Amino acid sequence: MMRILLDTNLLLDYLTEREPFYQAAYRIVLGCKNRDYEGIVAAHSIVDMFYILRKHFTNSERRKLLLAFFEILQVEAVDGEKLCTALKNGMFADFEDCLQVECAKSAAADFIITRNAKDYALSDVPILSPEQFVEKFGG
Repeated sequence: MMRILLDTNLLLDYLTEREPFYQAAYRIVLGCKNRDYEGIVAAHSIVDMFYILRKHFTNSERRKLLLAFFEILQVEAVDGEKLCTALKNGMFADFEDCLQVECAKSAAADFIITRNAKDYALSDVPILSPEQFVEKFGG
C-alpha cells in the first residue's frame, strides 16, 4: 500500500476548511480514512497543530480533532536520532521541513504531500502538492 506523509499545512487546511486548499486536503484525508493509502503524520505536527489551532477552536475541540487523526493516520515518532540528523543537515533552510523528511524516510513514505514543495527541493522523498496527488492518484 502506498504510504504518504501529510505535511502540517495540508492537515491545517483540512481542519480549518481553508480555501482554496480544502477540497484537495479533504479528498486526501478521506482516502486515508478509507484505507486507499496509508497516511502518516509526524508527531511534532500534532504539537504544532495544537498550538496553531488555538485561534480556531477551544482546547477541548482541538484535543478531539487531533485525537481523531490517531484513528486514520500513523503517527511517526520524533526521537533523538531524527532530531540530530535534522540538526546536522544544513541543506534545508527550515529545520521543521528537514525533520518532516527524516520522519518520512523513517516511515518509508512514498511521498510527502505539502503545499510548500519549494521548501523540500533537496528532499530524498518525492514531493507532491495536494492537487498533484489528487490528480495523479484520485484521492
